[in-house]
Amino acid sequence: MVRSEDTMREQELKSDWRRSRDRLVSSVIALGFPEELGDAIARNLGSPKAMDRMNAYLGYEKPKSAELIVDEMLAICSEIDTWKKKKASEEANAKYNEYLNSRYYSDDDR
Repeated sequence: MVRSEDTMREQELKSDWRRSRDRLVSSVIALGFPEELGDAIARNLGSPKAMDRMNAYLGYEKPKSAELIVDEMLAICSEIDTWKKKKASEEANAKYNEYLNSRYYSDDDR
């Protein structure tokens, strides 16, 4: 039962990714840029949420050059990377605090 639920969730994620990718590529084409640019941006962004964010930027700003589109893609990727590092740091800090507060860490060690 768990395996089929995992498979269903995986299929749903792939479907979300394809749908977001298709919307992003359509927006890039509508702005007069090649489909390959949209594909490359989708691959670099990686997640449906990031692609949807990029699509919102394209709809709002309607950039006139590929450089502006790529610059925004890089900014989104950078923000995602920063968020991932922050979450990893928070997790490490939580584990360290757990260690400090555990019974295995005696008052003599402080």
